[in-house]
Amino acid sequence: MASIPVPPLRHISLESLIALQTQPPTSKIRTDADVEVWKQTQGYSDYSHFLRWLNEAVVGCAMSWTNDNRSEGIRGVLDLLDQLDRWIDEIPPLPTAQRFGNLAFRTWGKRLEDRADELLKAMMPNLSAAVPYVRPYLLTSFGSFVRMDYGTGHETSFAIFLLCLTLLRFLRFGPEEAKDIVLIVFVRYLRLCWRLQDVYRLEPAGSHGVWGLDDTHFLGYIFGSAQLRDQSEIPVSAILHPPLPPTNLYFMSIMRIHEVKHGPFHEHSSQLYSIATGVATWKKVNSGLFKMYEAEVLGKRVVVQHLPLGGILEWNDISAPPITTSVSPPHNNILTSTPAPWVSGTAVNAASNDTLMTTAPSSWSSPSASIGREGAIRNLPSP
Repeated sequence: MASIPVPPLRHISLESLIALQTQPPTSKIRTDADVEVWKQTQGYSDYSHFLRWLNEAVVGCAMSWTNDNRSEGIRGVLDLLDQLDRWIDEIPPLPTAQRFGNLAFRTWGKRLEDRADELLKAMMPNLSAAVPYVRPYLLTSFGSFVRMDYGTGHETSFAIFLLCLTLLRFLRFGPEEAKDIVLIVFVRYLRLCWRLQDVYRLEPAGSHGVWGLDDTHFLGYIFGSAQLRDQSEIPVSAILHPPLPPTNLYFMSIMRIHEVKHGPFHEHSSQLYSIATGVATWKKVNSGLFKMYEAEVLGKRVVVQHLPLGGILEWNDISAPPITTSVSPPHNNILTSTPAPWVSGTAVNAASNDTLMTTAPSSWSSPSASIGREGAIRNLPSP
């Protein structure tokens, strides 16, 4: 199937953002109809293009990849995450008999709310006027301080935080920067979130149960499958034989599951198990996970209703003129992503009807007979 070009990521200058006099982002999604409006906005388009850009940048890159010339922006975000990590040492968990949610997490969150402006202005002093537009995403990146839970919506908030920094060009638009964003910054973020979840015993937010991909995270599987996409030495089924080396985000995410869950893998992680046993190539895994993310995270009101929208992540019809003054040249002339070759009209309709992961496995992966489901994968075209 022909590849789909991914447009270059636009540049929003600070001057144009100030001139627009738009309000900082707030929650705008309240109904399922609002979700459909969200999918047509410039902000949704920007985020989709951002993920595709990052995905393509890490194809074939192992976790051992290093950049000796990290940008000031990358160093600034890493320093910020390091500071937040140190706060965990300063705010230990309180003695409690609760299974989920240690009240000390609210203290950690209150400190973040109180110091967010200070942290962001120190990180990007030349873009201090943009702080009100990126602050809401930082505050919603680490979990709910009210419910004391964490899920894919919070992970999405952090990815949008990075998108905003890239649209403003605090983070550069280039291939080396994209690798740093995924393999250095996002990995650092994951480790911070895992520590928050462990220390403060955060509850999974909106878990899909056994038919969910992961109780808390999703993007690591997308980026990790991209890292493995263009090689054939490591099969998709390799994840069934732990321990796995931390050579890519997919393996890291699988090993994280083994740390926090017990029992047979095919029982507590049936979606991942069915992918491992039923999807032939990492290319199919990568494109299929993108479609699942769009349907089960970006397309679900219960997930995106808490996302701050507006401002840099524009809440406007995509046909309307965006707030932009320039567009960066394409990375490597053009970025491409290949649609999943097995996705039929039926599968797409299933996604729009919210059936991918809520009550049944996705149409592109099938649990084995050992867990009582018939395989649909045999009807798919060969890769």
